[in-house]
Order: sequence, then C-alpha cells, then structure tokens
Amino acid sequence: MRRIDAATESDERVAAEVAEVVEGGGTVIWPTDTVYGIGCDSAQPNAIAAIFELKGRPGHKPLALHFGSVSELLEYAGDNRLAALAARHFLPGPLTIVVRRPAFVDERVSGGLPTVGLRVPNQRLCLAVLERSGPLAATSANRSGSPAYLGGEDETGLPEADLFVFDGPTPLQTESTIIDVSHDELRLVREGAISQAMLELYLDRPVRPATALRVPEAEV
Repeated sequence: MRRIDAATESDERVAAEVAEVVEGGGTVIWPTDTVYGIGCDSAQPNAIAAIFELKGRPGHKPLALHFGSVSELLEYAGDNRLAALAARHFLPGPLTIVVRRPAFVDERVSGGLPTVGLRVPNQRLCLAVLERSGPLAATSANRSGSPAYLGGEDETGLPEADLFVFDGPTPLQTESTIIDVSHDELRLVREGAISQAMLELYLDRPVRPATALRVPEAEV
C-alpha cells in the first residue's frame, strides 16, 4: 500500500494523487473529521466490490456517500425537507443523513437497501479530496469487526488499499451520528459526535430511536 504523509505535501497535491487512484478504479484510505475512511469512486462497481473484499465486510452492510459540499449533498437528498434542515444546522460536520437512495446511485453502495447515507465531513484535507474526487463511497478504514482507525501510530489493522493518506489524529476521535430522514419523522440510528439532545435542540423536533435498521459498525 502506497503511503502519503500529508504533512509533507500540499492539499492540492494530495487531492491530485487521490484523484489519480480513484479515477483508475482504486481504493483510498484518507482522514475525515471522525475516523479514517476507505473509499472509492461511487460509480465504479469493481472498486465498490474491492472495499467489501478488503475489509471482509458483508455485502449487505451499506457504504455512505461523502461529498465536498453541502449543496452537492442536497442534490442527492432531493426534496427531503428534514435532510435540508439537518444539513443547514450540522454540515459540514460529523453527521450522516440517511435518505431514500436516488435511482442513479448504484444499489451496491447501499448494500441493497432502498436508502443511502450522505456525509460532508468538516476536515480541511478531506474536503479538498472530496471537492476534487467526490462523491466517494466509503466506510471506516478497518477490517470488519475491528476498531476504527483514528490516526494513531499502529497502522497494522488497516485494509490494503491502493493509497493511504496519513494526516495524523482525526479531530473528533469518534464516529459520526447517523440519522434517518427517509420517512416523515426524524430517527436516530446511532448517537456519535452529535448528541440526541443537540439534534432535538437545533432541529426543534423529537428524535425517535430507529429500530430494525441495518447499521454498519464504526461507520465514518
């Protein structure tokens, strides 16, 4: 696995290196604001399949789409008013918003589910990468069932991606909060960096726990 230390390169150079790998159908490990992710071009089926194979991840567990801007994310959310409200208050930031999967998104990204998670992380280098190459289909950069990688010295648990971009510890050191707005109510799939209380305060509505949903472990 080729490794780039972002401390020795400009953001533009790193983004260009990632773009070359992603456009060629490769996989990349790179930092977000929460945990490191492993991602690929969301429109290349072979690259999507490679992520599942590298992680040892069951095919029914979804990936999430990562964007370089809120405006681009909202194009995938359609006319979902709850998604727009949550995005306005919390993005860029550690929130994954689950919406109905648009027909143009490969169902392999969502593990066959009719929904898909959308993210705009709040990390400088991450956004530079996503502005150049996004949306990337991604999940946490760890082997399935193992702890997420947060940017520490021990890199032995990382999947063998084509490129690893190291940028030190992630700012938040925990996973994103996941909400499901694919129906007419706001449901909390996983409480992460943003608490349920914060969601209810800023969105001015109750947040109900989600049940019977497939929730991937250590999602970015």
